Amino acid sequence: MAEGIPQRPFAPPAGATEVILVRHGASAHAFQDQPFPLLDGQSDPELAPEGQEQARALVDRLTPEPLAALFVTPLRRTQETAAPLAARLGLDPVVVPELIEVGLGELEGGEWRVRAGKRGDPLVARVFAEQRWDVIPGAEPADAFALRLRTGIEKVVTSAGPDRVVAAFSHGAAIAEICHQATGSRPFAFVAVDNASITRLVVLADGTWVLRSFNDTAHLA
Repeated sequence: MAEGIPQRPFAPPAGATEVILVRHGASAHAFQDQPFPLLDGQSDPELAPEGQEQARALVDRLTPEPLAALFVTPLRRTQETAAPLAARLGLDPVVVPELIEVGLGELEGGEWRVRAGKRGDPLVARVFAEQRWDVIPGAEPADAFALRLRTGIEKVVTSAGPDRVVAAFSHGAAIAEICHQATGSRPFAFVAVDNASITRLVVLADGTWVLRSFNDTAHLA
């Protein structure tokens, strides 16, 4: 009797690079009369205490992974989220500016979060209705945002090399856009990215992006 072929779990093919995308932990609370500090025009709050706890939870979750490198953005909430894992693994995170959050123009400084937290804000409603951030005055154009994130992932993969697993700490809208590009979904299909969640992207040797999982928060239960 011929031997059957069993089902097997997915394994990245030879030459592929797995990029574990991690959204930063929860950042400082936003208040209308206390704008966040800015870095090159973008909001740069520190982690909130709950975000620091989430960063510690990521250590136990990601330490078993064969991580060859860690990547962060210029914004401190990604760097503070990566810091406990970097200390455990003895790795120095590499800054990739292209993976930074979408530029929110006139709604930087925490204003986006303040307005999004209120029901009925017409500009927030328009962003979600049209599924693009650049309806906000002064915000980053959609095409530029998409291109720089593709460039950022390409930089991570080139730096890591083939047959490696790395972690890249980024932001909610950035990870959502990467997932959109990987799947060809509607633009905001993946916009609900939780703080300190894990999303797995496999980049094949020919440059194809394969989304393996999205918004895993089992370590935060």
